[in-house]
Amino acid sequence: MSIDKESLSFKRTKYCGEFTKDDAGETVIAVGWVEKQRDLGNLIFIDLRDRTGIIQLTIYENKVSKEYFSNASRCRAEFVIAARGVVQLRNEKNENLKTGEIEICVEQLNILSQSKTPPFEIRNIYKTSLELRSKYRYLELRNKDMQNTLMFRHKIVKYTRDFFDENGFLEIETPILIKSTPEGARDYLVPSRVHKGSFYALPQSPQLYKQLLMVAGYDRYFQIAKCFRDEDLRAHRQPEFTQIDLEMSFVDEEDIININEKYVKGLFSKILNINLKTPFIRLNYSQAMEMYGSDKPDIRFEMKIINITEGLKQSNFKIFKSAATSGGVYAINLKDKADKMSRKNIDKLVEFVKTYRAKGLAYSKPYENFSSFEKFLSNEEVEYIYKSTNANKNDIIFIVADENRETALLSLGALRVYLAEKFELYNKNQFAFLWVLKFPLFEYSEEEKRYISKHHPFTAISDEDLNILETQPENCHAKAYDLVLNGCEIGGGSVRINSEEIQKRVFKALNFTESEIEEKFGFLVEAFKYGAPPHAGMAYGLDRLVMIMLKKSSIRDVIAFPKMQNACELMTNSPGHVQQKQLDELNIAIKNN
Repeated sequence: MSIDKESLSFKRTKYCGEFTKDDAGETVIAVGWVEKQRDLGNLIFIDLRDRTGIIQLTIYENKVSKEYFSNASRCRAEFVIAARGVVQLRNEKNENLKTGEIEICVEQLNILSQSKTPPFEIRNIYKTSLELRSKYRYLELRNKDMQNTLMFRHKIVKYTRDFFDENGFLEIETPILIKSTPEGARDYLVPSRVHKGSFYALPQSPQLYKQLLMVAGYDRYFQIAKCFRDEDLRAHRQPEFTQIDLEMSFVDEEDIININEKYVKGLFSKILNINLKTPFIRLNYSQAMEMYGSDKPDIRFEMKIINITEGLKQSNFKIFKSAATSGGVYAINLKDKADKMSRKNIDKLVEFVKTYRAKGLAYSKPYENFSSFEKFLSNEEVEYIYKSTNANKNDIIFIVADENRETALLSLGALRVYLAEKFELYNKNQFAFLWVLKFPLFEYSEEEKRYISKHHPFTAISDEDLNILETQPENCHAKAYDLVLNGCEIGGGSVRINSEEIQKRVFKALNFTESEIEEKFGFLVEAFKYGAPPHAGMAYGLDRLVMIMLKKSSIRDVIAFPKMQNACELMTNSPGHVQQKQLDELNIAIKNN
């Protein structure tokens, strides 16, 4: 496409990164931001940037008017400019640029917008504090890595929409202003101006609405859904996040697993050119906890947890015997690293497991007379531990013994992951998937002194456990499933209850009164009276999925405008104060503590 030599506008011919040597000889217009300017007196070079890449502009003093050469000399980093010129081959190719074979010999150059000196260098944002980058997030987003990340995220969303459309799913939006219901994280509440004293909640997920869509007969639903949870933040959490949400009717657990393995396999092939092996590994919840001390195990490395409880029940060592009698004694073997573990290093690990409520950490370097417990055991018991853990010289064994079996497993599972990261025991380029199945239906809350749902109260109970729902709720299992990738839960779901009778039984097991059931979930129970099909669903954390696929350390790095650790946004100073008039309209008074 040729450009009229008398005109110059901000209507680009191509994006900066799309020019090639095939454009040589063409008169073109390029627009964007100045990456850098180099002034050699009678010759000026400008690297012009947009979201696709960089093209070099070359401005010769004797080939442009004084006005245009003056414009070029005034350019500084982040100025927005438009340039018209002829694409030509460069004398020397720049191997670091996609457009490194060519340049634009400028004939006209206009400054469209000037820029103050940025508070940090766009090319080197990671040398700048997180707080400053967050305050100027729109500048941080100009960084090439950030732009590539958001374009990568776009590709995932596009593939997702295409995949579910091709497989018969309908994308249906569900409300953002909904009714607050119990069970789950803390809701974000929105006061109603019309209904004084009443509140909407922002959805933690579209859970109830997508079940009602199944009752309504829509059969296959999906949505790229915004969700909100008022909870303490950490690396993998944000107060607002995005789910890939789906639900299907007339299906069972196996159907959900199959369609999602097909989706994930296709996604990784399309986006990363990686051929995943399916079906994925499957573990029951109890197996995952026993072997890895986690319901989201990282299986990229070995170091499985070994149950050594049985052989220590008659031990004279009171700590082991007491734990073996009422809880459990578990071990891991860090192979071939004993020479790298000093007493000081081990003391840090002792403190580490205490953060997971373990009372302590026993250790031993086999056959080296370096142990915190062997002097209290018989030779037979020591050999039993060595044999059980397949211990050799230069290995180091770590043991957690606790009257609470879950505490022992969780603390040792966390230590397992910590050691793997410290000693780089896994391939960081590997993607290891597995399904975790057959979760407990309930868990006991010490805070509330009652059973609460492990997932949510609409999760179907395993058929074989229906007869013990009222008498042994702690032994009931759910038709639930989580998809785990590299030690992170990236998605989860369950078969749903579609029986009014069973749903009421589960509510009662959760200690809801009839009036509470009616107030909080009456609409759902009523809907089940009008023909609810068997249905099941799943939801992915889109932010977390993008984070892992790109090997980022935080979901903040894959969200355009994230919140900080304290749930604030420094760029807009959100949350902020509102006018008294607004509070009065909502009938709200601020209580000063």
